[in-house]
Amino acid sequence: MNQGILYALGAYGTWGLFPAYWKLLKHVPALQLLSHRIIWSFLFLLAFLLATKQWTKFRRAIVSLKVLSLYLVAAVLIGVNWLTYVWAVNAGYIVETSLGYFINPLLNVLLGVLFFRERLRPLQWLPVMLAAVGVIYLTWAYGRLPWIALLLAFSFGFYGLVKKIAPLSSVFGLSLETGLLFLPALGWLLVAERGGQGAFLHAGLATDLLLVGAGPITSIPLLMFAAAAQRIPLSMLGIIQYIAPTLQFLLGIFAFREPFTHAQLIGFSIVWTALLLFWGEGFWAQRRLKAQAPAD
Repeated sequence: MNQGILYALGAYGTWGLFPAYWKLLKHVPALQLLSHRIIWSFLFLLAFLLATKQWTKFRRAIVSLKVLSLYLVAAVLIGVNWLTYVWAVNAGYIVETSLGYFINPLLNVLLGVLFFRERLRPLQWLPVMLAAVGVIYLTWAYGRLPWIALLLAFSFGFYGLVKKIAPLSSVFGLSLETGLLFLPALGWLLVAERGGQGAFLHAGLATDLLLVGAGPITSIPLLMFAAAAQRIPLSMLGIIQYIAPTLQFLLGIFAFREPFTHAQLIGFSIVWTALLLFWGEGFWAQRRLKAQAPAD
């Protein structure tokens, strides 16, 4: 199997189970949780670079202003995505976070068209438009724009786009992103500690271990995703991504008993239908191309 596909499967399978981990830290404020994710991720990656003797090579690779600027954009995007996600999970919106990642595959397709001039077949536009109808319906059903889902979809979609054109390896790229966010994250934790609201070393050993564990559990799937994004098309990433929101959705409904109304079911079903149509059209197109290919 293509190595990029294996990386993608590992990343999306891990992300699908993320809500269960972050629920264990629901007593930690979202900004503190985000800050710990950044700090421990950077320290984990720094230790990896030192252990593998890549630190000098890493320093040489990041001296370009163009590289720093590109990865600063990626850092902001992933920071927004992480903050939105951990807040939403612990505020009881796991189902809506899953919607964001159901939408994201089709958004990846649009980004591929807009930025990489990937061409869509006429029938591929139908699921894209149908997904937009689903979002509009859910906006009406909720009585508000599903901003959590849209913010997650757009922040991660554009993050994937930046990673597609980023020049550094997956390890170097994520190390630089978390490094750029390290000082702001550390500053926030110091402010919280000074105000008597810090969770680390004050909420028990289990909490401390989970916060430290946020480093590797955040970094490893992102490294796999970054490696996959450099090896396979965005459209293929979109197909494999179905794994993560499906697992999140099931966790939200069956493990954490979040409400799921009839109106939500209709809206989600429209989006699911769009994804099935997109997958079905791609499968049919591939079979047609194989049938038309001349025999050796």
